[in-house]
Amino acid sequence: MESDKGLKSDALDSPDQRPCVVLVPSEKPTPRSSCYDCCMRCLGGVPYTSLVATLMCFSGIALFCGCGHQGLTETERLIETYFARNLQDYITLAYLILYFQYIIYGLASFFFLYCILLLAEGFYTTSAVKQTFGEFRSTVCGRCLSTTFIVVTYVLAVVWLLVFAISALPVYFFYNVAATCSTVDLLSETATSINQLCIDVRQYGLLPWNAIPGKACGMTLSTVCQTREFQLTYDLYIAAFAGAGITLLALLTYMISTTYNFAVLRYLGRKGIGARC
Repeated sequence: MESDKGLKSDALDSPDQRPCVVLVPSEKPTPRSSCYDCCMRCLGGVPYTSLVATLMCFSGIALFCGCGHQGLTETERLIETYFARNLQDYITLAYLILYFQYIIYGLASFFFLYCILLLAEGFYTTSAVKQTFGEFRSTVCGRCLSTTFIVVTYVLAVVWLLVFAISALPVYFFYNVAATCSTVDLLSETATSINQLCIDVRQYGLLPWNAIPGKACGMTLSTVCQTREFQLTYDLYIAAFAGAGITLLALLTYMISTTYNFAVLRYLGRKGIGARC
């Protein structure tokens, strides 16, 4: 019996008969994403091009509408004071200025809303482009919406190009007036007659041909150029012209951004990635 017990204990002590113990490595806890990583992921989905274009559009529209509105008011005051004595001579111009001011109100409201929509569309398309192929979230409806924004933005850019050209007309008019005034100031120091140097606003279509006096000549014109109203109106129209240029540049930036994002979405859609509605 003792020999059997000795044999059994020896058998258990042998390496072949010992129980096998498998060591399974414990799973390491996954580190939580830091605040920096979250911020970087959030910043990665920001459409910086659309954001810059939105800020440019807001500033350009603010300059164009604000300075243009006040410039029209000052223009009416100048015409009434120095170029027209009868109310009937500039009543048509006064109504036109009023209508243009109403149009400015509408433009400011429209572009404010449209820029917000373009910025939201930029967030959508940028987030879709940033996704990996397996998590692509663009839809057919989203791409159709992007196409609509591209077409509307192209049309607005063409229309605003015309507005930009029209906004240069008052700048050109006041530049001619200022240049004529400079000539009057130079010739006033000599014996040359300066009464032949005139600015006739009837030639620019601001007043009818029967308006009296309808023009300013010589030292009267020089006095007009030295007034605060003239200098303020000139500066306002320059600022409005600059605002129109900034707005046009913002629309072109929108066009580039939306067209690029749409091209990427369409390319991924042709690959059969997430085209669902």
